[in-house]
Amino acid sequence: MRTVLLASLRTHTRRYVAAVLAVAIAVAFVVVTDALASAARGGLTEEVGKPYEKGDLVVTGGAVDGWPSNEGVEAVVGLAADEGDSAAPLADAWLPVDRTDGTSIIDDAPVGTWPDDPALVWQDLVEGRGVAAPDEAVADASRARANDLGIGDEVVVGTGDAATTLTIVGLADGTTFTSSALWADFSVVASFDGWAAETVTYAVGPGRSVDDAAAGIAALGGTETEVGDLVTWSPAEVAADRLQKANQQVDVLSMVVLLFAAIAAVVSVMVIANTFSILFAQRQRDLALLRCVGATRRQVRRSVRLEALVVGLLSSATGLLVGAALGFGGVALLRATVDFPLGTPEPSPVWWGAAFVGGALTTVVAAWVPTRTATRVSPLAALRPEAAPSVRTAAGRVRIALGLLVLGAGAVGLAAAVSAADMVVMVAGGTLFFGGVVLLGPVLVPAVLRLVGLLVRRTGPTARIAGDNAVRNPRRTAATTASLLIGVTLTTAVLTGMASARTATDREMDEQYPVDVTVAAEDGPIGAELADRVTGLPGVEASLVVPGGEVAAAPVVDDTVAGVPADELFTDDALPVVSPGAATGGDLDEVVRGDRGIALPQDDEILVPSGITGAAGLTERLEVSTPRGSVTLRARYVDSAWGTAAIVAPDTLETLLGRDTTAYAAWLRADGDDLDDLLADLDATTAGTGASVTPLVEQRNWIDRQLDIVVIAVVGLLGIGVLIALIGIGNTLGLSVLERSRENALLRALGLTRRQLRRTLATEGVLLSVVATLIGTAVGVLFATIGVKVMVQPSIPDAAMVLPYGQLAVVVLVAALAGLVACVLPARRASRTAPAAGLTAD
Repeated sequence: MRTVLLASLRTHTRRYVAAVLAVAIAVAFVVVTDALASAARGGLTEEVGKPYEKGDLVVTGGAVDGWPSNEGVEAVVGLAADEGDSAAPLADAWLPVDRTDGTSIIDDAPVGTWPDDPALVWQDLVEGRGVAAPDEAVADASRARANDLGIGDEVVVGTGDAATTLTIVGLADGTTFTSSALWADFSVVASFDGWAAETVTYAVGPGRSVDDAAAGIAALGGTETEVGDLVTWSPAEVAADRLQKANQQVDVLSMVVLLFAAIAAVVSVMVIANTFSILFAQRQRDLALLRCVGATRRQVRRSVRLEALVVGLLSSATGLLVGAALGFGGVALLRATVDFPLGTPEPSPVWWGAAFVGGALTTVVAAWVPTRTATRVSPLAALRPEAAPSVRTAAGRVRIALGLLVLGAGAVGLAAAVSAADMVVMVAGGTLFFGGVVLLGPVLVPAVLRLVGLLVRRTGPTARIAGDNAVRNPRRTAATTASLLIGVTLTTAVLTGMASARTATDREMDEQYPVDVTVAAEDGPIGAELADRVTGLPGVEASLVVPGGEVAAAPVVDDTVAGVPADELFTDDALPVVSPGAATGGDLDEVVRGDRGIALPQDDEILVPSGITGAAGLTERLEVSTPRGSVTLRARYVDSAWGTAAIVAPDTLETLLGRDTTAYAAWLRADGDDLDDLLADLDATTAGTGASVTPLVEQRNWIDRQLDIVVIAVVGLLGIGVLIALIGIGNTLGLSVLERSRENALLRALGLTRRQLRRTLATEGVLLSVVATLIGTAVGVLFATIGVKVMVQPSIPDAAMVLPYGQLAVVVLVAALAGLVACVLPARRASRTAPAAGLTAD
């Protein structure tokens, strides 16, 4: 049997190409994931410990990841000064950074601390020198280049009386996880409200021990004091904690990617099983002859399973080599092009071993059932002419009954998931439902094929032959399309689900951020002149000049808020109010996104954004007054943001401020093409005027980018499984060409041209791809509907299903084109065979 095994491998090498490719791609996928993950871990190891590695101790607030109180940080810095030690707080404050002429550089930037002791400096100085005085700063090199800053330039950080002018004396690089726009002396950072420190790196001076320093620091703290707990750790302990947390993110991402590798493996199993089923069906006479000359059923079964094992081992080895080349090459390319810390990939024996063994086992498992089926046929039965395949057998009826049962169980699970909004139940129900669809494939797929075939039969005899060939063997057809069905179903579900989520999110964004950009002064109106300048800038699609002023707002004393003292109720002696209904210069519908009613309160209403009220208690009514008079208005507190002003009706504004209201603010809608340029122009235009720019559109754009990234990543990863499925379709067509060589030759002898034969096979490939895509699209849309109800509607109750018709049409078109490409080689091989040679083939 060893001779038979080797001869079979030599004879049928080309027929195993699809199986080898399917397994090799799945194995390579795992190896590439390991290479990227290990490189990311290596880069993280170098980065996370950098701020602590030069110290003897690291001070935290209690736990290793606890932040010390500001009083505790100042106490540690004071202790270091008294004892001759050095302390470097890893602190920052988020502050506006402007040029000395008032031009904004960064609206809200982290300003960190530069260590006083040069021995504790962890930043990489690129140019110039470090901070040596309170009026100096070092700028982040990349941000400095982006904002045209250099050594010697002066910047102003902070606002009001606390604003401080700093001279840039150096440029430096931080780490990926710890960086700031500027680094200044600790005394400067600590002078601003809102500063905080993650840790304090502590270096012990000459003549003192680390233990003495640790004891002194511990003595400063206490839960009963403002200082709070102060705990010291070694730099290695803190770095290990940070590394573990960073690696958890890498590991989670790796597991997510491996989920798609598992999907690719499942698709590979289907492709391999179908390949072996066809091969063993074609070799049934060979196996029968072996039985007739003395080989036992057990020997034949062992031989073909060893054949599958050899194919699996070769496939896994190929996958390891290809994956290593792609993984190491990809990391090298990323290190040269992407600003992210990547170390040298270190192959994981566990990952590589699991990938190799998994690939081999996948092949053997996939071949197990076809092997058993092929060897169960008696020698004499195998030597008889092959009967037409049919699902109307006892086994076929059992399969259909089981498919209906599993499909029903899946439907019940999906219904339960919707009722309970349970994602785990949804995944389980979806898996069962899809399993039922696959089991019913020999009935479902041919039925859809016949229906689609009716549409193309009228195009000519080649289409009729292709349609008949596609449904000749229902089980083979179902097995061929099942692999593509998985990829299309998941892709459709993701595209439809994300389109629905995006629409619901856009609606939420319209309510929360109805205006793209607002321009308003911190104290008073912006004035007509500035309003005309900002509304005329390039990049402004539509604009409104909104009238308004300041009023006093106080809670109505008759309204009570349970548990909230009267002095903690919302009140504002200088509340900005505007009235978009009385705006000039544009159409409200063109500026406000979503429902314009969100900016048009009733005459007795006042709309108060949540950003104004903060944590104050909210009453149902507010008494709003000016020197002209007062009115009591129903307060509607909303999540929408349009700057820092409340909104009233035009008549209410006239009652409070009269007819001669000035241009209080400008509302702008960006055209979306050059947002960065528009914001830069707005900053330059408003510099020195006291007006501030609020780019609400940035939050909307950030969310859109995240959704785009998710869609691209998921569809790209699912593409691996789709690629394997298309290899399977090409393989099935190729093996069918060999199986139908006499039939094709007879058609040629009866007058079918080479071109018509190629067209027949092309039509068959396209039919298989399109039918799998249509069924997958239907199931995917169903899954997306369930997903929206379970995952989106609990957060956004009015979220509705949205079908991305354009994207779904692209999926169908791509699948059809891919099916056409998959049949190129089989069609060429079939058309090159002369009719006489085909008729004499065995």
